[in-house]
Amino acid sequence: MASEINRRDFVKTATAAGVAAGIAAPRAMGANERIRAGFIGIANRGGQLIKAAQSHSNLDIVALCDVHKPTLDQRAEEVGGDVAKYEDFRKLLERDDIDAVFIATPDHWHAIQCIQACEAGKDVYVEKPLSMTIHEGRRMVEVARRTKRVVQVGVHRRASEMFEELHQLVKSDYVGKVTASHAYRITNMWPNGIGRLQPQAPPSDLNWDLWLGPRAEQPYQDNIAPYKFRWWINYSSQMGNWGVHYFDLIRWILDEEAPSAVCAMGGRYAVDDDRTIPDTAMAVFEFPSGGLMNFGQFEASGHRMLPAEIDLRGTKGIVYASSNKYEVIPEKGGQFQDPAPRCAAKEGRAAGSNHDLTAQHIGDFLNCIKSRELPRADVEVGHRSTVFCHLANISLATKSRLEWDPVNERITNNEAANELLHYEYRAPWTLG
Repeated sequence: MASEINRRDFVKTATAAGVAAGIAAPRAMGANERIRAGFIGIANRGGQLIKAAQSHSNLDIVALCDVHKPTLDQRAEEVGGDVAKYEDFRKLLERDDIDAVFIATPDHWHAIQCIQACEAGKDVYVEKPLSMTIHEGRRMVEVARRTKRVVQVGVHRRASEMFEELHQLVKSDYVGKVTASHAYRITNMWPNGIGRLQPQAPPSDLNWDLWLGPRAEQPYQDNIAPYKFRWWINYSSQMGNWGVHYFDLIRWILDEEAPSAVCAMGGRYAVDDDRTIPDTAMAVFEFPSGGLMNFGQFEASGHRMLPAEIDLRGTKGIVYASSNKYEVIPEKGGQFQDPAPRCAAKEGRAAGSNHDLTAQHIGDFLNCIKSRELPRADVEVGHRSTVFCHLANISLATKSRLEWDPVNERITNNEAANELLHYEYRAPWTLG
């Protein structure tokens, strides 16, 4: 019963915020209030989104878009019916009969495509990380608010009632003051990583120029597209790819909005490949309320650091949590303190899988298209979580500890670092 009350309170809070934001009434939908959707970027994660979306009977997939023709043809065959196919996302957005778009393109495309979709009157589900730069993220929030569009960001752990239960448990002071938390991205990619390859002509069935979009011209390599862009700083990063999930989850559970400072260190220490991001890195964030959040990217060793995805180290108890379970282990008094346990052991479990959370997250998005409430991972939520990724990467790039002003979204102790809040787009692309 307590869990259900917490869930209802959570939904009511989001509802009130949605009304305050003034999200516009939905556009005319198809027969029987069905939502007609288009998908942009349908390879790895995009294909997963399609499968999760198909579990919702009130959604019709009417259009697909990808710059790689074999992927486009394969997904169209899987979806079936009269689904339309596009190479250029702008053609899909021109359609007046599409209510919503799902964006799962590489990170450097998210801002332009989301903003153009909002301007075209579509509601948007955009994958994490929200943006490639902090400037892009703030602009996405501004456009979503001005156009009164529903924008859900794909940090799908927000759909978990178990994590909301944990959020309320921590909020109640059950584990005391949390002064540190940890999460890691771990895989042993030594020695060859993504490999070393020479530039070559792009495949004839891939529009490489459109794949690059706003980024500077670069020769095609097989270890960039379709998926290995995650190891190239111009297109993504592991701070953004994996880190954002944990930054979002931890700051949600702890009710933190932004860091006051960040310091990241790392480099390419062992893996011999073409990557332009570290194979080993640590980022430490300080919260203004007091406490540290630590994220490690370890891609040259594979043994896990924790018995779970995250830990939360409280003065009364420590929490180990993963997508299907959390466990509270009581703390005991240490040096000079009463050794008695400070809380009771406790466990919580979730039903379903990671795929189920994605489907539930999409369900929340579809419900909000009709209700015009803010979704669980509204664009502002996604932006605030993605800021952590970008600040860590800027700290790495500048080899400096950064102090952050979350109101003005500026680095206050290193003016040169503010130059990395955005980059110059390749013509003709703009944020609009």
